[in-house]
Amino acid sequence: MENILYLGGPNIASEVYNKEYANARICGAEKWRKPLAKFLRQPHFTVWDNGDLVTHEVMGGLKNVYAIGAGMVASLTKESATSKSVYFAHCTSEMIFITHLLAKNPEKLAGPLLADTYVTLLKGRNAWYGQKLANGELTLDMGDSIKGKGMIQGVSAVKAFYELLSQSHLSILHPDEKKPVAPVELCPILKTLHKILISREVPSQAILQALRDETMNDPRDRIEMAQTHAFYRPSLLGQ
Repeated sequence: MENILYLGGPNIASEVYNKEYANARICGAEKWRKPLAKFLRQPHFTVWDNGDLVTHEVMGGLKNVYAIGAGMVASLTKESATSKSVYFAHCTSEMIFITHLLAKNPEKLAGPLLADTYVTLLKGRNAWYGQKLANGELTLDMGDSIKGKGMIQGVSAVKAFYELLSQSHLSILHPDEKKPVAPVELCPILKTLHKILISREVPSQAILQALRDETMNDPRDRIEMAQTHAFYRPSLLGQ
């Protein structure tokens, strides 16, 4: 772990390339990240440094997952501010819940982490991909490597996180049904994205049903559950 570094947003690649204002954060051991952060800083490129490698790496994958859904919601609702804000509330609560399974002392979704998540949901290749799928300009049969955009990381990340959190030996007590369930059962947005992108059971419009399901709990409940129970599963990342 001491020799691993994570370099992430919030930024968009074109902003860095065009030398517009951009931001990034570097995570890892202090002996590496401090001098590298200093080396990378430019007048147009601010670099924050942070020691919590695992949280930032996990969130780095999750933001790509949920950005695809954000693009779908934006397209299907014609950029409805309410729908997008409700989606943001639900997906960030799932991100917090998942992070508490994978990181022992996860950093709160605030500051650089929140900024990176927000910019990816607003604008980025994964959000763009979700929009194009929803409006019919792209199809799943075209694959996840798109000319002019590159690899859409969120597609494989949906599959990976879904499989990781649906393993039979994992169980979380369902707050309403009071019975053990796989962690993925408490992540309806992730489950729906898997049905749309991987198993292809439902069309893109299904994301709206997941968003507006009247039985869904307040997103705050999921966050409180994650933060007040010992959910950390050290064996997950070990695999």
